[in-house]
Amino acid sequence: MQNELLQFKMDIGIKKPENIVNKTVKCPFCDRENLTDILDTTGSIIYLKNKFPTLEDTLQTVIIETDDCDGDISKYTQNHMKELLNFAVQKWEEMEKTEEFKSVIFYKNHGPLSGGTLNHPHMQIVGLKNIDYKKKITDIYFEGIEIFSKEGVELNISTHPMMGFREFNIIIENRSYLSEMAVLLQIVTHYLLNNFYNGLNSYNLFFYKWNGKIICKVIPRFVVSPLFIGYSISQVINQLDVHKEQILKLYKDELDQLSH
Repeated sequence: MQNELLQFKMDIGIKKPENIVNKTVKCPFCDRENLTDILDTTGSIIYLKNKFPTLEDTLQTVIIETDDCDGDISKYTQNHMKELLNFAVQKWEEMEKTEEFKSVIFYKNHGPLSGGTLNHPHMQIVGLKNIDYKKKITDIYFEGIEIFSKEGVELNISTHPMMGFREFNIIIENRSYLSEMAVLLQIVTHYLLNNFYNGLNSYNLFFYKWNGKIICKVIPRFVVSPLFIGYSISQVINQLDVHKEQILKLYKDELDQLSH
């Protein structure tokens, strides 16, 4: 089966600023007075068109999460995190409702191994004119060992990860559970950056609409396995329960509060 491809505009790509590794590059998201093509704002959150649209046949937009260049999801106040997630999902759905695209993807890169180029925390919403991301998705990618659940909400660790080795799924029934998703996102990202693996500094968030539910897949990032690159063979570790027990112990108070 032939892969569906996105054409990458190299002439634009080489102009993109990069300051995750090169700290001497000025952050364009901190220079708020000179931002262009702003679509909407709420508080310190800004939604705008991507200044460097590198993908053919797409509409690329960015959500600048905060005015703190060194912020990250795990450190936001709960109120800010909930406001951010509600705002971002609203913009994702607004783009879907235009019906101009086969599908709309919503994701976040964090850290040097995530595929991102800017340190300043941001999310991306991209309308794909010719590609339906759901064609390559199956139910099994979101199944796993349950870590936490309550009515309308589940957190699990994948038993059949898309890429491997460990992936976390946050699954909610509908938009009314976004506040719970926000709390679980903070728990998982804090766990990854502080308690998961010594030196881990990168992860991705990928959001899906699947079987009527909203799902966020959280993937810690390392150097990608050669088996996945060369053969599309995913791997899963044989001690997934270790992560479950660590999260239940380390974040007991937060999870107990979420249960009520």
